[in-house]
Amino acid sequence: MSQVLEFDIHERIATLTLNRPDQHNAFNDEMIALWTRALEECLVNDDVRCVVVTGAGKTFCSGGDLQELRGDIGNAASTQKAKLWEGIHGVAKALHRLDKPVIAAVNGAATGAGMDMALWCDLRFAADSARFAETYVKVGLVPGDGGAWLLPRLIGTSRALELLLTGDFISAERALELGLVNRVYPAAELLEQTYECAGQLARGPRQAMRIIKRAVYQSHAQELHTHLDMMSSHMGVVMTAPEHAEGVAAFLEKRAPRFE
Repeated sequence: MSQVLEFDIHERIATLTLNRPDQHNAFNDEMIALWTRALEECLVNDDVRCVVVTGAGKTFCSGGDLQELRGDIGNAASTQKAKLWEGIHGVAKALHRLDKPVIAAVNGAATGAGMDMALWCDLRFAADSARFAETYVKVGLVPGDGGAWLLPRLIGTSRALELLLTGDFISAERALELGLVNRVYPAAELLEQTYECAGQLARGPRQAMRIIKRAVYQSHAQELHTHLDMMSSHMGVVMTAPEHAEGVAAFLEKRAPRFE
């Protein structure tokens, strides 16, 4: 019997496949637990250099399973909060904590919390058939899984509010125009192109890439002086590392670098 989330590591790339295609890859408690556990494994496993998240079938992720969520109606507010914090928020926090590149290969519709999970990834590649919508408002909910924090940082306040207040769908091409996704590919080419980029990242200098990712996210809450002070310290470290020596040698010898 297949699991509701498949986890595989191959050639330094970890793949997490949301695997409830008949339910449009809506997440339930089992998927959330497996998802969080897989991301924690990616964090500590030195064999993992890059992570790809995608969906089985024709949908990326439709967010929470409404059939299961219906059973939560009427629960105390404190109970609802605890379920979110200990559940899907664990996935969001694990994605944010992971200091390795994460690519969302958005193979189909990404709606509600499913869209937010794509936004938590560092890069988003979309099939030309993919669609995106912050559908919380359509069912009388608020964007409780990070959308209201992520979207203004990605596309600005006004555009974020338009998506959040209407809950309307946008196409992959429109998402590209807005800066929500990095690239759009024909659906048949999505995974091939995603793994080509993932392979490039997996072969990169691990220490430098970890610092780059952290520096970009930390810059949101830093003034310039603090940022430059921090980066000068990081530069002092990486310039003494074997990765830098290999990179310089490869450049001078006109060959591809071989980072460990």
